Amino acid sequence: MTIKITAQQLSMRFKDRVLFHIPTLSIGPNDAIYLKGDNGVGKTTLLKILSGLVKPTTGKVEAPNDTWLHKLFPRTGRKDVIYLHQSPYLFDGSVYENVVYGIRYHREEAKDKRAQVINALRMVGLETLADEHISVLSGGEKQRVAMARAWILRPSILLMDEPSASLDQESIERLVVMAQDLLDRGSSLVITSHQQNALTELCRKQWWIKEATLIESPLLQVISDKELNKPYASSKAN
Repeated sequence: MTIKITAQQLSMRFKDRVLFHIPTLSIGPNDAIYLKGDNGVGKTTLLKILSGLVKPTTGKVEAPNDTWLHKLFPRTGRKDVIYLHQSPYLFDGSVYENVVYGIRYHREEAKDKRAQVINALRMVGLETLADEHISVLSGGEKQRVAMARAWILRPSILLMDEPSASLDQESIERLVVMAQDLLDRGSSLVITSHQQNALTELCRKQWWIKEATLIESPLLQVISDKELNKPYASSKAN
């Protein structure tokens, strides 16, 4: 199932500092969005708000049928929206146990779990490490395990926070294949990255957080970093 999420008057404040205020925001089915901005502007915070992990100072994120009220508690195995952190949390166990974690909650996906997990790990080039303890993996390999764990759930929206930061080119290309597969299935992606690469090239929309607000641009009207740094009045903002 694909979903659309929207937000109105979304803001985040830390004491006297307003991190951002976004009048409107929406992510629709099959959206692919490249989220940019300088360090500290709130990209990660925004993704955590969209995933239900952090509560904003004002406003709220809404989805059909009050999906958001349930968030992503592990005991329910919610898979509508998944947040993939730059330094993902992995459990103290095997690579297999980490990837199978989500699908064990879904009866329709519980059959042939081993085959599903091995297929996901094959896509990230780690199938031979399925029974190894997660501690033997490098940082880049752990990021690939986290992507396999997210991909196997077929989320409606996948929020990827600097997913390629610790990856080599081959690993990035493997993630691209999985991300493209999700898009082909109707999922949506939001990707943050400090540099353009094969993952960001999948995106058809671009968002910037600048001067505490969100600037949107479709792919055909890409705003370059040079243009972004011009006086704010010359930019189109929501």
